[in-house]
Amino acid sequence: MPARPSGIRRLLRGEAAQGLVLVSPTFLYALLLLAAPLTLVLLISFWTQDYLELDRTFTTANYAEAWSDPLYRLLMGRSLVISGVVTLTTVLLAYPIAYFVAFHVERNKALWIFLITIPFWTSYLLRVFLWKVILGYNGVLNSALLGLGLVDQPLTFLLYNANAVVITLAHAWAPFAILPIYVALAKIDRSLLEAAEDLGDGPLRRFWRVTLPLSMPGVIAAALIVFIPTVGDYVTPRLVGGTDGLMIANMIQVQFGKANNAPLGAALAVSAMAIVAAISLVFLWLNRRFTRGGG
Repeated sequence: MPARPSGIRRLLRGEAAQGLVLVSPTFLYALLLLAAPLTLVLLISFWTQDYLELDRTFTTANYAEAWSDPLYRLLMGRSLVISGVVTLTTVLLAYPIAYFVAFHVERNKALWIFLITIPFWTSYLLRVFLWKVILGYNGVLNSALLGLGLVDQPLTFLLYNANAVVITLAHAWAPFAILPIYVALAKIDRSLLEAAEDLGDGPLRRFWRVTLPLSMPGVIAAALIVFIPTVGDYVTPRLVGGTDGLMIANMIQVQFGKANNAPLGAALAVSAMAIVAAISLVFLWLNRRFTRGGG
């Protein structure tokens, strides 16, 4: 009679062990390229820059400066406001498109999704520069307004301010918001809408009572996908924001670069990550609430 395998061997041959083997490369990759750099940034934030050398004496002075300096608080507040406006604008614009594709497109839905993803094919920098051309003093929009006689001189408030940052980011991240909302809408059981119609609900009432609550997980996912990266965007504010559109990421880049003060830049980065993480937890709590039927 053959000997039965030991407990360790059974464990190694089990589904859990096989899953661990499959996950391990990804886990190690994430650990090396994500967790390790974040840990290093956290450590640097408690050090001090001494000209060209780092003083590794533990200190919280960088965080005290990051949270007390009016300039840093202004940039952090502006970043949160701009990202919030971008998130709200993007979701409001993305929802009707996702709704149309989910409920009114009977054929070639794959083609519509394909068309939505076309902006991904072009460089992000190229899209930013195109908006710079559109919103510029002698750009496409001002030229069109002058040609139609709607203005006497080019508008100066279109570029190099927070409005230009919002417009550019909302366009760049719109596809990322459309897709999760579409997935949530496509998963809605149509029999629920038919039942609401049988009970006398009109189109608007069905939307508010059935469609919108059931699609909220997709809306919250889209909001997270847009909000988190836009807070840390520094390319768009640098190119189209001007002095009134700069965000906290621009200051972090300056501290790591021209100012040669990596510890302060790291403290600003960790502070921004902590604030974004706290806000993201609120979004995740809302998502969990709606997923469990609390909406």
